[in-house]
Amino acid sequence: MTLSAIVPATNAPPTLDRCLDAIRGADEPPDELIVVDEGSGGPAEARNRGAVRATGDVVVFVDADVVVHRDAFRRIRRAFDADASLAGLFGSYDDRPADPGTVSAFRNLLHHHVHQQGAGPATTFWAGLGAVRRDCFDAAGGFDADRYPVPSVEDVDLGARLTAAGHRIELDPDLQGTHLKAWSLRSMVESDLWDRGVPWVGLLLRHRTASSALNLGWRHRLSAIASLVAAGSLLRGRLRTTVAALAALVALNRSFYVLLARKRGRLEAAKGVGLHALHHLVSAASVPIALIEHLRGRD
Repeated sequence: MTLSAIVPATNAPPTLDRCLDAIRGADEPPDELIVVDEGSGGPAEARNRGAVRATGDVVVFVDADVVVHRDAFRRIRRAFDADASLAGLFGSYDDRPADPGTVSAFRNLLHHHVHQQGAGPATTFWAGLGAVRRDCFDAAGGFDADRYPVPSVEDVDLGARLTAAGHRIELDPDLQGTHLKAWSLRSMVESDLWDRGVPWVGLLLRHRTASSALNLGWRHRLSAIASLVAAGSLLRGRLRTTVAALAALVALNRSFYVLLARKRGRLEAAKGVGLHALHHLVSAASVPIALIEHLRGRD
């Protein structure tokens, strides 16, 4: 089983050297490492160009701001060697995000928690640290670089197409990497709305599906409802209802807030409740926007 690691780096990321050092220094490193640093396209196009040059049986996508753990490629090799029916495998950010900021810690630990809870068979894909059999990737047409010219849900779209074609994808929560990205409140809101929320809902509308994958599960939907009730009640001055809705949000996501408290302290966990409510409010706002754009025939 040969592996080709592909790193999209067309925007000259300052984290690239740390990313590449980790790949080269890993146990059982990939048979080839392809860095796509030419051109001005988005990561979907860069990954596709890297895959064209790849010679491995499995293409492993690693974002340029991810430092893979030493055992990452060993885990990938073992998984594909052990199961010939496995088409795709992806992992998770670890619980040690590099940036110390409150928003960065919240955002990266939220991703970690969601992926840790979603272990096993998946109907989606994640290209931050994910692998696909080369023949399955080619048959699916790779990433849709025309529809997703900027960082978006191109990996989710690929996972949906692989699943629709009958291929099997697994989430291995122990396949991990450290995320180096620094998040601000503004970048989090913009990403949640325009890079993730709206295009993700648009994808579901195009495929006419009601996915429950990862952060579309019932707990996340109930959390969005609780956040909407809390915000609406606060604006109307109904403090008891606001407190009750926030209590419901905390109860629904207790394990995540426990993780925040353990890694960052109780004050940061309390701030995390507010950030989490904002995250759900922005995600909820993406639904009518995506629906309007869908009805207008726009992407």
